[in-house]
Amino acid sequence: MKEYPFIPYSKKTYPADEMLTRSRNHLEHYTLRRTVREFSDKQIPDEVINNIILSASTAPSGAHKQPWTFCVITNPEIKKQIREAAEKEEFESYNGRMPNDWLEDLAPLGTDWKKPFLEIAPALIIVFKRSYELVDGKKKNNYYVSESVGIACGYLLEAIHHCGLVALTHTPSPMNFLNKVLNRPENEKPFLLVPVGYPLESTMVPDIHRKKIGEIAVWYK
Repeated sequence: MKEYPFIPYSKKTYPADEMLTRSRNHLEHYTLRRTVREFSDKQIPDEVINNIILSASTAPSGAHKQPWTFCVITNPEIKKQIREAAEKEEFESYNGRMPNDWLEDLAPLGTDWKKPFLEIAPALIIVFKRSYELVDGKKKNNYYVSESVGIACGYLLEAIHHCGLVALTHTPSPMNFLNKVLNRPENEKPFLLVPVGYPLESTMVPDIHRKKIGEIAVWYK
């Protein structure tokens, strides 16, 4: 069994007062992150997208298997195919698949089965999870795949926001049509579809609020 060589690790740390300031600034910046559904068609430089994906790929993963593939779609015809297939699934979901309590929870957000942003946004990043690898024709398992890819998607959204762009996390269900449209191999399963771009100047978002610290954290001292 081949072992990784180990190298020295160093990371800058900060005094408590500077750490507090940095944590507040970070919170203030990411509090501004919002999901949007109204995109400009203004193009994004390819290198920006590449850097966003490379940032996402710094996420930890089980046994360092990095079980993800990020597909970037800017081709208008492929975006059209994805929209048509996604809207077909979403129509079925909004008209019979989703239970009433789910529809009631979505109603205040104003969502429906129509997804024009899939064609308007300049780029779609579709994240696939790789449940196994094929090495010399044999299956090699990956580990904690959903957890690893989920963390990477969090990093992806943070990197998008950090660059001054906006995104939407879209999960039409089922998403198997993405394998067919993009001709992905059998060891990849679609995990998340993320339109990325600039917001329209007229973009509106729901006036919603995040839970307070006492609602999401429990301290044991």
